[in-house]
Amino acid sequence: METIHAADEVYVGWDTAPVGDGAVIVARDRVVALGAFGDLRERWPGARVRRWPGVLGPARVHEGPLPDAPTPRERIHAVLKLGATAVVEEYLDPPALRAAAERNHVLVLPRARPCLITDAGRADLAVFDADGACIATVCAGRLVHRRR
Repeated sequence: METIHAADEVYVGWDTAPVGDGAVIVARDRVVALGAFGDLRERWPGARVRRWPGVLGPARVHEGPLPDAPTPRERIHAVLKLGATAVVEEYLDPPALRAAAERNHVLVLPRARPCLITDAGRADLAVFDADGACIATVCAGRLVHRRR
C-alpha cells in the first residue's frame, strides 16, 4: 500500500526551493513520486495520507559520534529521533553498534554525502518543526520516529 507523506513545504534537498503543499508517495521502501499534494492524491486515491506539520525533506546523515545511551539499539534510535537515517561508519565502534544500525535499516556510509529525495530512491524522509526539531523520521519507508 502506498503512503502519501504531505507537508506545507517539501524539499527534494535541503538547499533547494520547496514544493508548496507538497507530498511524497512511498511504496514499501521506495519513493514513487514527489510533487503537489493535490496532483499526487488524484493519481493515488487509495493511498494512506500522513499530513505533517512543519517541513518535510530528505532524512539526514549523522556525521559525528552517536548519542550516548545504555544500549546500541537506543543509540541508533537516538539518531533516528534527530531525523537521520544514515551514519558515518567511523563512528560505529563497537561491532554491536554496526549490527544495531543494520537491523534498523540505517545506512552505514564511508563518509557524509548530500541527501536528496529521488524517484525510485530509498524512502528516507524527515519532518522538522519551525525550531528545527525532528517531528518524524521515515527510514526505508517505515515510520520509525514520531514526536507526540
